[in-house]
Amino acid sequence: MGIFTRVIAAATVAMAAWPAAAVDIQERTSPGGIPFWLVEEPSIPIVALEISFPGGSRLDAEGQQGVTNLMTGLLEEGAGDLDATAFAIARDDVSARFGFSSGRDSVEVSARMLADQLEPSSALLALALSEPRFDENAIARVRGQVLSQIAEKETNPSTQARETWFARAFPDHPYGRPREGSAETVTAITRDDLAAAHGRVLRRTGVHVAVVGAIDAEGAGALVDRVLGALPEGATPDAEFEQIAPPPGVFVQELDVPQSVAIFGQQGLKRDDPDFIPAFVMNHILGGGGFSSRLITEVREKRGLAYSTYAYLSPLDEAAVYLGGVSTANARISESLEVIQGEWRRMAEDGVSEEELGKAKRYLTGAFPLRFDSNAKIARYLVFMQEEGLGSNYLEIRNGLIEAVTVEDIERVAGRLMDPDALSIVVVGKPAGL
Repeated sequence: MGIFTRVIAAATVAMAAWPAAAVDIQERTSPGGIPFWLVEEPSIPIVALEISFPGGSRLDAEGQQGVTNLMTGLLEEGAGDLDATAFAIARDDVSARFGFSSGRDSVEVSARMLADQLEPSSALLALALSEPRFDENAIARVRGQVLSQIAEKETNPSTQARETWFARAFPDHPYGRPREGSAETVTAITRDDLAAAHGRVLRRTGVHVAVVGAIDAEGAGALVDRVLGALPEGATPDAEFEQIAPPPGVFVQELDVPQSVAIFGQQGLKRDDPDFIPAFVMNHILGGGGFSSRLITEVREKRGLAYSTYAYLSPLDEAAVYLGGVSTANARISESLEVIQGEWRRMAEDGVSEEELGKAKRYLTGAFPLRFDSNAKIARYLVFMQEEGLGSNYLEIRNGLIEAVTVEDIERVAGRLMDPDALSIVVVGKPAGL
């Protein structure tokens, strides 16, 4: 076991009992003018850094779908005067861990650094963000990996169902395109396209940053400037919210597989909607609560139709959706969907009982501290709070907001949100009876 792994294990044990409300969040600004949130935890010699650049794949130009994803995959493949091999050796020498990922609305950067190696570790991360090399051999290697993933998706019913659902819901919006692009668009991406995507997405303005660990405010401010200071200010990308109306009914995409996968959904709620918390609690009861949810009870436990089914609220920067899914044998998918639509209708018409609401509240408030058993999890959640505009006091008030939800609140939001006749359902496989 390496030194970083041993320290991570010790940190997880030491922080397992942290109550969420005990996390002391400091809102700070670096000397260079970059806002960030800080939680000091000196007992474990690790610093976790999370960064979110707004934009993501929705900024990909028409015909260049997948360019942000490919660019992100190359950030650790050489930077400055270090090629990919030299960069990896330098990173391993200081026991640092970096992660880069691209989503629909953001590019996410994660770093885990030993406190006594903070300066060289953060200097490497800064180099990766500000001076990626985009060497042709690295481009070819990572492009090949992406193309393999795209080819694999063509026979994956789950991926096909999700991408088809979004394509039908957002026919004229970047959300309707695959984040990784297509084989055609990825093959056509040039080094100049990657450099342009880098300049478009990685900029200081609008960035969300969280620092958690064995570091004080002065050191954290210097760290943030060291990592982000060389990036251009740029501009925060516009996000124009639009309501969506995905086509209702069932769309079948045939694929010769033994099991069908269905993705179902409708318009959701924005994160700042006053009804979002009641809707969140309602969905926990309907499909977000694992084995205690109504969908699992009706589809799996009572009828044995599928091993798993779920639902969740997904507020995006420019839209909001309410999604769910189920996967089962081709012969059972039709009945599974009938049961799910019935539960959608039952929630819309009857709401929930006091007993169901009480159980949901106890779980949602009691399990919340488990999200904060490591520096990395805390940092990730702090960035999420910034992205969603929740305010640094959200950890203190969150459980109170859930406790305040009543059956009347859920009845109201269910009547407003749930529309079984508007469910847009995509099934990929060879479903019988559809």
